[in-house]
Amino acid sequence: MTDFKNQTRLPFAQMLGICGMILIFFCTSAHSVTPKLQEYLIDPNEINQIHSDKKKISDVFKTGDTASSVLNPYLPLKTIFQLDKQSRKIFPFTRFKAGQPFSVTLHQGEFSNFEYEIDDQFRLVIQKTGEQFKIIKTPIRYEIEEETIRLEIESNISTALEKAGYCPSLAWELSDIFAWDIDFAKDIQSGDRFQLLVEKQFRRGEYKGYGQVLAAVFINDGVSHKAFRYTDTQGRAGYYDEKGKSLQKSFLKSPVNYSKISSHFTNSRLHPILKVKRPHPGIDYAAPKNTPIKTVADGVIREIAYNKTMGRYITIQHVNGYETSYYHMNSFAKGMKKGCSVSQGDVIGYVGKTGLATGYHLDFRMTKNGRHINPLDTPEMRVEPVPVDEMDRFENRVAEYVEKMTDGQSVALSTP
Repeated sequence: MTDFKNQTRLPFAQMLGICGMILIFFCTSAHSVTPKLQEYLIDPNEINQIHSDKKKISDVFKTGDTASSVLNPYLPLKTIFQLDKQSRKIFPFTRFKAGQPFSVTLHQGEFSNFEYEIDDQFRLVIQKTGEQFKIIKTPIRYEIEEETIRLEIESNISTALEKAGYCPSLAWELSDIFAWDIDFAKDIQSGDRFQLLVEKQFRRGEYKGYGQVLAAVFINDGVSHKAFRYTDTQGRAGYYDEKGKSLQKSFLKSPVNYSKISSHFTNSRLHPILKVKRPHPGIDYAAPKNTPIKTVADGVIREIAYNKTMGRYITIQHVNGYETSYYHMNSFAKGMKKGCSVSQGDVIGYVGKTGLATGYHLDFRMTKNGRHINPLDTPEMRVEPVPVDEMDRFENRVAEYVEKMTDGQSVALSTP
């Protein structure tokens, strides 16, 4: 009986022994396998080596610099000429300007990447992959904060902003937004008020200026004008009132931002030089030399010329029999020529006093089917409103803006 019990226990003991040996094997194997697994992990020194294979050279274009002089240390001239051709429709190399930042990235001593800041909004990027080059124009990414500004006007918008410590350039933004409803040359009064929700742009923690005005309320002579920036589902951005009606109309109220009217539309005016009374079928906008002049509507340049009386001038043909003329320009904007198409708000020239003029101003005239009409009585045909199927989306965006403007807090939105 005892022998039987011992015989039955023996296999059990053997099993325990075998299990123990297996555990010991796996434990020792784990220690021996770990170094092998480590062969597949990247050592920190190797990571540093990867980064050290890349080198970034940052600088700015200096007077006299060209694409060839900047890129030739890293690329042969033949390649640079080919890149110049490839880039012409995106951004011509001839438009590189002194003072603009650029960087060149090398990988293991070879050219890898070139970046050039075109302006505050866009940069040109040239990337090399294998033997191929890719050239793109891409937006500059900013950290964005939103700020609410509330001010009352004593004399003009620019002064109100400057006194409060804000950039006066916001006056131009406001005049652009409300250009179809408020003539900032004649309508602004002491006691007018405005409120803005505006983006502030930062790069690597450094303030880089204002971005988009997201919402604005302007109280002019007791009348409230509202504007809300909205980008539709097709990516088109514009300003609308709280009901979704576009602020944009067929004609701008004024071709010159932030100026003053020095002479009105009249059938009899004493000419300041000729000293005779004659009709003045236009509006004179007094403004500093080289103030930009914008076309008030889409059209085609019918005439661009110079004469002794009107100086440098442009006449633009619009739809429905309308024409506008811009006289006494100091110079024409680049690219302006007869037959050239222009879009509403495009800069076509700059304020001067060419021809018979005593001071810097723009003589702006408008005709309808060949007959002079008062430009201050421009038609108010609006463009399309927010699509009906997007109204819920638009109203939610407006509610968001209004809440932020009421709160008046600076809110961080994103980081690059």
